Formats: sequence, structure tokens, C-alpha cells
Amino acid sequence: MGPAHPPPQVVKQAIHWLLRLRESGHDPALAQQCEQWRSSHHEHELAWQRVLSLHQDLDLRALPAAGVALRTLETSQRRLHRRQALKLLGGVALVGSAAWLGKDLDALHAWTSDYATGTGERRSFQLPDGSLLQLNTRSAADLAFDQRQRLIRLRQGELMLTCNALQGQGRPLLVETRDALLEGFDGRFVVRQDADCTRVSVSQGKVAIHRPGHGQLQWITSGQAWRLDTQGAQQVEQQAMDASAWAEGLIVTRDMRLADFLAEVGRYRHGYLGCSEAVADLRLSGVFRLEDTDGLLELLPQTLPVRLHQRTRWWVRVERMG
Repeated sequence: MGPAHPPPQVVKQAIHWLLRLRESGHDPALAQQCEQWRSSHHEHELAWQRVLSLHQDLDLRALPAAGVALRTLETSQRRLHRRQALKLLGGVALVGSAAWLGKDLDALHAWTSDYATGTGERRSFQLPDGSLLQLNTRSAADLAFDQRQRLIRLRQGELMLTCNALQGQGRPLLVETRDALLEGFDGRFVVRQDADCTRVSVSQGKVAIHRPGHGQLQWITSGQAWRLDTQGAQQVEQQAMDASAWAEGLIVTRDMRLADFLAEVGRYRHGYLGCSEAVADLRLSGVFRLEDTDGLLELLPQTLPVRLHQRTRWWVRVERMG
């Protein structure tokens, strides 16, 4: 008799198959591969059926039978975007474990990316041209290298790129974000995509900003940081945080607001982390290790007049002392 619930990693594989089939439209070869995966082990079929059973929660049309590609996640009212579908999937206990889903939700969001990290994870990747790509927490990027260019699309989060102009054999090395197209040359730079802008910091070398409708390139040189949005590009004169320290597992702050600091730490952990308005504008300078965010938070009362109000490990609020 098979298990009551398929293993989490098998459920993730089943969702991955579903998304691949959706994206392919109608690909008989891919559908055949999926069918072979399902029939190779009883846990695979169980996981597949569990995923399909979510159709009522996702408000889907009838899903395909065995061997038929999943053509669409569309209803008569709306088409669910892949990420919206994953959010809905994340709200259902696929394997009877809400904790597992919460932990891996970021990974689910990034499954269709070439490179991705989960919450609190930092990874390094050697690219085909020899460049070094590093991804910070909750980040995802796609790679499109061809005969004309080397393109990295930052879908979410933050990357650091270490590159050499000679590696490309004449092909430009480009990083695309929602706000701009950046060209890297010899050196190292960080690109971060926030909700309202893209931030670029250059540690070594230089980066060119390509903007539609602008005839001339704008240059970011070593030691500079810029903010790019729909209104234009502006140099940031003073930064409250070292933009590249995360690659060494650190947060390095310089007179940073406590509320902003907690928002940054919150990127590396699950659950709620915030503070009261009474302490939001307190300033913080120092070097903090990311490997243990619980321990990091415990340091705050030693340097600021605050206390930690902790309901659970996943709910922490910083309040005024007393």
C-alpha cells in the first residue's frame, strides 16, 4: 500500500511537470515524458493526482487525462499567471505540511528560472563564459547566451556578477531588469530589483546603462551606486548598507534606520519581522552575520534601547525598552 502522502520532493516534481506542460502549449513529446515519469513509480502518480485534485481551489477547467498535455490554467473569467497559481498552490497542504510549503514557497515561485535561491539561501554559479554569477536570498535569473550576446534576466531579487571582457569573445554581457538594460565590463557589480526600482552598485570596473529613447549611455564606475526607475537614473551619494556584503554572508550598515535594517534582515528569514513606530527611526551601524538571524536579532537590545517581542520563532517585533 502506498503512503498516505507522497514525499515533498515528489510533489514538487509533479508541480514542475504541470507548469512545464502548461508553458509548452501542446507538446506531445513532453506529455509522453510526463506520462513516463508518472508510471515509473507509484509515488509519482499519487503526487500527480494530488496536484490535479487542487483544480477546485485553482478554479481550473477540466485537467488532461494521462498522456495529454496541460494546455491551460485559464477559466472563463481570467487566466491565472504562473506565479498566482503557485501562490494558490502554496495555500493548500499538498503534503499535509504547511510548514514545508511556507519554507519552499520562494523556490516554487522560481522553478521555471534557470538559477534560483530560496529564503536565506545564497548560491554561486559558473556561467558558460566563465563569469561568476552569485544570487542572494529569494532571487531568480534566466540565462540567454547566443552568438550575438550574453544576456542574464533578473526576474526577482539580487545578483552579483564578476566578469571579464575577454570571456565574451566580442559578445556584450547584459543584465536585464524591469527598469533597465545594463552592460557589464571587466569587474564586479551588484544588481538588485526592488518593488519600485532597480539598484546597481559597482565594486570594480564599470557598467553601462542602456535606456530606450536615450542616445547616450550612462556609466556607473567603480565605487558608485545608482537607482533606476521609470523616471530615470540617479546616482545615490550615500548608502546606509554595503551593497555587496551579502556575498560574504554579512550585513554591513552605516547609520541605517532600524526599520530599514529589519526589512533587510527579513529577506533572509520566514515569517513576520517588524518594529513599532516608536523605534523605527533609531539608527544602527555595525557588521552582522546572516548565518543566524535569530542570534543577530538578539544583539539589538545590547546596542539600542529596544526589546524583542517574540510570539513564535516566526513572529518577532522590536519595541521600545520599558
